[in-house]
Amino acid sequence: MAPVPRVAGWWTGRSDPQRIALYTRWSYYAALALTPFFAFLVVASSPGPPLFAAVLFLLGSVALTVTLLLLVRAGLRATGPDKRLPTRLLVGAAAAALATVAAGVAAFPDGGEAGSVLPWVVFLAPTMLLIASSAVWPARTLAVGGVVTGVVVGVVLLSAGRPAAEALVFGVLFVLSSTATALSFRFSVWVLDVVTQLERARDVQARLAVAEERLRFARDLHDIMGRNLSTIAVKGQLAAELVRRGRAEAADEVSDISRIAEESLREIRGVVGGYRSASLPGELAGGRSVLRAAGVSCTVSGDEEAALLPAAVQVALGWVVREAVTNVLRHSRATTCTIDLRTACGTGELRVVNDGAVTSADQSWGNGLTGLAERLDAEGGRLTTSADGGTFVLTAALPVQVPT
Repeated sequence: MAPVPRVAGWWTGRSDPQRIALYTRWSYYAALALTPFFAFLVVASSPGPPLFAAVLFLLGSVALTVTLLLLVRAGLRATGPDKRLPTRLLVGAAAAALATVAAGVAAFPDGGEAGSVLPWVVFLAPTMLLIASSAVWPARTLAVGGVVTGVVVGVVLLSAGRPAAEALVFGVLFVLSSTATALSFRFSVWVLDVVTQLERARDVQARLAVAEERLRFARDLHDIMGRNLSTIAVKGQLAAELVRRGRAEAADEVSDISRIAEESLREIRGVVGGYRSASLPGELAGGRSVLRAAGVSCTVSGDEEAALLPAAVQVALGWVVREAVTNVLRHSRATTCTIDLRTACGTGELRVVNDGAVTSADQSWGNGLTGLAERLDAEGGRLTTSADGGTFVLTAALPVQVPT
């Protein structure tokens, strides 16, 4: 029973780009690894080919597979707008493809039984080369490669004495087949690139949302403390001048400085504790704003009840909202988030649900959730979490008596 969660965690613990990259990579590997199998089917379908040439054809397909796997691995690892395939690998793969085609033509000079094998012998290696190259080559280049493959098939059939009409039909057929196959793999790489760019843009959005919140905090701190500190500075200079003149008013100025400093201390504690206030409605509105700025669709319900809760409950649940929003931004790929506040039977319950949760075998809490649980426990409340099918649910409950 133990291996199942490990396999599930191995897959669900990956981001969307990582999953698509894994799928794309192994799609390439699986298709290219079938080259020797297809070559064996060609040999087996036409009894009586020259043994030496047939063996060379099979060995060439194996060598071609190895070079193509190396080529596609290098192509998928290439980054940047001007991605290129390694020249040595590309030349080696092209040489292996030509050698495989030559060995196949030598093994089936007359086209095999009923003349149906020769087109596939010529078609196999170039098409596999186009598939491997599609990790980097654009669609236009792949289309040109498909046309060249079809033309080669037609020319070889004409050289083997096949009718011109048959050579034309096979040529057109293999142009379409080769091009369509290579473009389908190219499409997978394009999807991977798009998803990767979207993930990067989403990460930038989240960082900008956090930066915006920090700027808001800085503005609040400046608005609150700027005036008070300026007043303290002016009154300090005035008190110093009055002391030098021996005026009794200096004591009043010093008292004002002390009073303003105490007010500033209370205000800065309010800023640190809750951005001017620890009101739960403010936290709910701020959380909704930050999530929407990060591209997460956020719905808040029950916020009209938040202002009716006692101050201590608002502070505790405000910390829950702040931590939950932070976790959604930092530890999930959420597209939707729902924050629901309700009171019933003397209990206030805050429920935060988001999709895009990254689940793993280790479901232990981090420092943030552990601290929240301890804070709620001190108030007689509880914190619970659950994750199922990519949905994460955080529930905080506190005993409360709503004033009537």
